[in-house]
Amino acid sequence: LIEDELNECTDHKFYISGSENFRFGIAKTHPYKGNREKLKRPNHLQALRDHIVKKWNAEISQGMEADDVVSIMSYKHPKSIIAHIDKDLDQIPGSHYNYVKKVFYNVGKTEALRKLYTQALVGDTVDNIKGVRGIGPKKAEKLLKDCHTEETLYNTVLSVYNNSMENGEERLHENMQLLYLLRSEDDEWRKPE
Repeated sequence: LIEDELNECTDHKFYISGSENFRFGIAKTHPYKGNREKLKRPNHLQALRDHIVKKWNAEISQGMEADDVVSIMSYKHPKSIIAHIDKDLDQIPGSHYNYVKKVFYNVGKTEALRKLYTQALVGDTVDNIKGVRGIGPKKAEKLLKDCHTEETLYNTVLSVYNNSMENGEERLHENMQLLYLLRSEDDEWRKPE
């Protein structure tokens, strides 16, 4: 993408996560976002949320995270650009804009899937999703570098899970359901066939 594309933006939408999230019912091994219980919320968080809703007409997601709504909208509007600094959104193929670094970039379909399966290996400490012990981003990249289909990504990650923990397949499926961003309102992660 070239920088002029931002100037051609005809519309924008902001999304904020609501309090309900289907992932709370999926997490069995570790409570989803359970590591946040002891964190003190910023003093003016609610005032900031109210301001974003009132001033910028932000939409509060219902039953899912704002990331899911962004993903769903991106699939409905494939020419849209996702403006963010959240690595989780890199599992969505398409045009992205990092507004801190002021960088446009594209994520291809295979790269987007690789980001998702990398998260399954590494985990997500922010959301209390445990990956495979001893695997960080560099090791995950090395493990997945020759995977070019979802089936090969899945089988490689499954093999690592099965060799690293009890109930590897069950744990992988739970993590994938927690990490996967929805593509439509009635979507869910499914094992590739």
